[in-house]
Amino acid sequence: MNFDLIVLGTGPGGYVAAIRASQLGMKVAVVEKESLGGICLNWGCIPTKALLKSANVFEYIKHAKDYGIEIHGEATPNFESVIKRSRQVAAGMSNGVNFLMKKNKITVISGYGKVKPGNKLEVTDAEGKKSEYSAKHIIIATGGRSRELPNLPQDGKKIIGYREAMNLPSQPKKMVVVGSGAIGVEFAYFYAAMGTDVTIVEYMPNIVPLEDEEISKALERSFKKMGIRILTSSEVTKANTSGEGVRVSVKTPKGEEIIECDIVLSAVGIVANIENIGLEEVGIKTEKGKIVVDQFYRTNVPGYYAIGDCVPGQALAHVASAEGIICVEKIAGHNPEPLNYNNIPGCTYCSPEIASVGYTEKAAREAGYEIRVGKFPFSASGKASAAGHKDGFVKVIFDAKYGEFLGCHMIGANVTEMIAEAVVARKLETTGHEIIKSVHPHPTMSEAIMEATADAYGEVIHL
Repeated sequence: MNFDLIVLGTGPGGYVAAIRASQLGMKVAVVEKESLGGICLNWGCIPTKALLKSANVFEYIKHAKDYGIEIHGEATPNFESVIKRSRQVAAGMSNGVNFLMKKNKITVISGYGKVKPGNKLEVTDAEGKKSEYSAKHIIIATGGRSRELPNLPQDGKKIIGYREAMNLPSQPKKMVVVGSGAIGVEFAYFYAAMGTDVTIVEYMPNIVPLEDEEISKALERSFKKMGIRILTSSEVTKANTSGEGVRVSVKTPKGEEIIECDIVLSAVGIVANIENIGLEEVGIKTEKGKIVVDQFYRTNVPGYYAIGDCVPGQALAHVASAEGIICVEKIAGHNPEPLNYNNIPGCTYCSPEIASVGYTEKAAREAGYEIRVGKFPFSASGKASAAGHKDGFVKVIFDAKYGEFLGCHMIGANVTEMIAEAVVARKLETTGHEIIKSVHPHPTMSEAIMEATADAYGEVIHL
């Protein structure tokens, strides 16, 4: 069968690219070996948020007295039901993608796909039968998987990745989380909120090491308050699984420590799924485990493209979607603007939430900027006080010379819903004074962005 475009993989990069191509009049097919929606919808972004919502609800119930609500009897989480709800949410979203494929007249081909020379793609179905398809354009959107450390091989039972972490048959009493990026801290929060004894081991000096240092320290304080143990500047040297649980050897600044636990979650990033998909046969160039592409996601072989976690750049769902749209619009003869990777929001959905975009304070100084920094704590926010979420703050960074909005960093309740304002402001090259003069609704959490900006310019009212 001949198509204008075949997309290999249906994560948030692949299925979005396919839909946009269909909108632009192309005859499109997608190839998927598992469930439509890829890791994000089935084993990542969506089901983890369902788990975290259950943890939030449980936390609310435990603190009901703070809101004047009395609960008679003890609230206890039903771990199996929490997991089941998460899986139901994921299934619903995957069905939604299936509907979108039909609505946009996209052919769905089930099986394991491999690119072949001559703009062809071979698909092996569940029974082992091979079929060949051709297309003028082929987009590789095969995503990524949990990265394994050499001294911490995953067995899927005692040493697990994120996929197993959201589908455990029973709740562990003790867990060690290795790595404190978004995946690590989200699961650390979820399991700790459910009642698991959690220890985080982080190689870098701060948890969430890509965030602004003040954000990292604020999250560390919040996590320690809820009983999560944190070992920074530390690394796991080995994990002994021969007994009933796991004996984890950790090299810390104070010496070696042995931690006994039921489960070790390895959350040290992801690797691209680029093995055994025909890249070598076609001659597609790779570097450092990623497919090499230009700013419009063309590989070195004409007619073949790659987007999402299998190319360099932030491994985020919204990045993959944006790349897919740009790639397809370029194929269709449009003139899309290349993606600005310095204006990509990052969101971490633990509690308190973290959201950020642009330069950290340290990175701005290292880039040679003379800067203005403003901060507004949620303890001074009326809405945050009324909601009972006074922890956290908004921090903004501006270029002192021209007023350029260099970065925005937030930690607190629902800040992931606020960061888009900063993304749009930076995209439109808005200055600090324009933000101050944009009337923000009161009382809201979002007015903290205006107040933090006013603080940077010595005009803050509520501090």
